[in-house]
Amino acid sequence: MISIMAFEFFRNALLAGLLASVTCGIIGTYVVVKKLVALSGGVSHAAFGGIGLGYYAGFDPVLGAIGFSLVSALGMGMVSLRAKQHLDTLIGAIWAIGMAIGILFISLTPGYAPDLFSFLFGNILLVPVGDLVIMAILAVMIVVVVIACYQIFLTVTFDEEYAMVLDIPVEIVTLLLLSLVALTVVMLIRIVGIILVIALLTLPAAISREYCSHLKNMMVLSVFVGILVTTGGIFLSYFLDVPSGATIILIAAGLYGLVLIERGLRKNKHRVNPGNA
Repeated sequence: MISIMAFEFFRNALLAGLLASVTCGIIGTYVVVKKLVALSGGVSHAAFGGIGLGYYAGFDPVLGAIGFSLVSALGMGMVSLRAKQHLDTLIGAIWAIGMAIGILFISLTPGYAPDLFSFLFGNILLVPVGDLVIMAILAVMIVVVVIACYQIFLTVTFDEEYAMVLDIPVEIVTLLLLSLVALTVVMLIRIVGIILVIALLTLPAAISREYCSHLKNMMVLSVFVGILVTTGGIFLSYFLDVPSGATIILIAAGLYGLVLIERGLRKNKHRVNPGNA
């Protein structure tokens, strides 16, 4: 029997899962702590507009997704910071506009868009080498920026008023963080698709938050959780011949459910133990 590791597509899938786990572990931590989950959902769905434009204009849809994601993230950030608009309203509007633009461009494109289903629901087993290169470049950019700006991000994430006292440009830092969220969303689209991207971005970080009190530790554990669920999902989807994106998310959701059960049992044990009073 030929080992599945002998297949290039499977090795590419594992590498894509590793790259996605590193970025979603780091950026997902900020998303969970700073409560940017809904905004990330708006960015991911707005990216569909760039995918549709890519098909219509004849260039790589991933590049279109990057452009639309960045524009939508920065647009929501600037309007919410300066105009003090309700962010949930902005998210709903950009969410719908991005999807509508994508549908319009795809309907105007002659022929059939063969990769459209994978962009919506993900298929890590079919990630091409070209997308791997883009993912690797984005991953390096994100990691370098986070390392360089870690202390600044930390201050702005937990206490914006204190950051202003320290003369930290909170608006610029926030927009930079939103840009990193947008780039991470684009990376995850190829893995689990637009529909499921928020789960992979937030579940590993939510799991690690239950066991870590420091941001760095939370990031590290989140990366390892991401590697666990993506690798497990890839192997399971291959052997069971089921969609990879959905399998990855179900493993992550199941693990999060076990964590919540364990936390509840821990709390109940603490309450009934008089020695802990």
